[in-house]
Amino acid sequence: MPEEHQNLPPEGDFKSVGIAEGYSQSLIQNRPFCGKIYPMKKYRPLSLKPVKTYSLCSRDSKVSLKSFAGIPAKGDSFSSFLAKLPEAFAATDFRAVVSAVVQARKQNRPVVLGMGAHPVKLGLSPLIIELMKKRIVTALATNGACAIHDFEVAMAGHTSEDVARELCAGTFGMSKDTGRGVNLAINRGVKKGHGIGRALGEAISKGKFSHRDSSIFAAAYTLDIPLTVHVAIGTDIIHMHPEADGAAIGKGSMNDFRLLASVVSDLEGGVYINLGSAVIMPEVFLKALNVARNLGNKVENITTVNMDFIQHYRPRENVLRRPTLNSGRNFALTGHHEIMFPLLAAAITEEMP
Repeated sequence: MPEEHQNLPPEGDFKSVGIAEGYSQSLIQNRPFCGKIYPMKKYRPLSLKPVKTYSLCSRDSKVSLKSFAGIPAKGDSFSSFLAKLPEAFAATDFRAVVSAVVQARKQNRPVVLGMGAHPVKLGLSPLIIELMKKRIVTALATNGACAIHDFEVAMAGHTSEDVARELCAGTFGMSKDTGRGVNLAINRGVKKGHGIGRALGEAISKGKFSHRDSSIFAAAYTLDIPLTVHVAIGTDIIHMHPEADGAAIGKGSMNDFRLLASVVSDLEGGVYINLGSAVIMPEVFLKALNVARNLGNKVENITTVNMDFIQHYRPRENVLRRPTLNSGRNFALTGHHEIMFPLLAAAITEEMP
């Protein structure tokens, strides 16, 4: 007999070690277990008659009829549409973002728009330019792809190629107009001491661009609004062209980082909106904010906003949570840019004095 079974009580004497009567007789008879044996407890359903209740009318509730949506009527104005939104979750956050932007501009505080390329590709440039003209957006920060799409729109009135198809033939990103034009603009501008944003804005504004009125970069240059470009070498199609000068691209992007850090140093009481950049702009914003605070600037009472159709890790951490950990507010507005940003632009315009 195995050693662990030698100390079991004789058959029929299991009660002496506390085995309940309901214990499996098959286990007792076969004696397959070893070690200490624990009793099994039986339960009966509780009676609910004694539970304590209260009146619904006396209870605090999170939702009431006054928070319900209003019914739209044909011919309603946009302000009426906004007023009829329900007072709940995303609608409440949306109103808070609108209010933060309006209050910031009333107090002459900055509203900075950081973005990737998709806003341009989705046709939002006219709205962004209009917000710049109205001095609602006071500075912009972009990645390299945004600069390229804006340049192509200004030159040809169209942008965005079929990457998969062109990649098969090795012709993806090989437009000589784009590669040569953007690189030479950067090279010339950096020699003047500009960052990439100003270099491209000047080139589009002063060059032969049939659609310069649709260029965010040209508008920023004309309006003298800071626009910065933050590049990761090898991520953009212009880096595949012979005119690409790594030293110029690096210096231009570094100049722009320092300019953005200066803008962020003045962000107290202002708003930073990240529009559709999942990696580059959230990382750049975090570093610019750290430099601003490291140099002794008070940047605490800020509102940060992330707008995207999916809330990614870096925007959630580097735009929303970390910058406002000790103070400030943050909001995540989830939805497609082509719907959400026009709604936001219209709502802000409606509320501005």
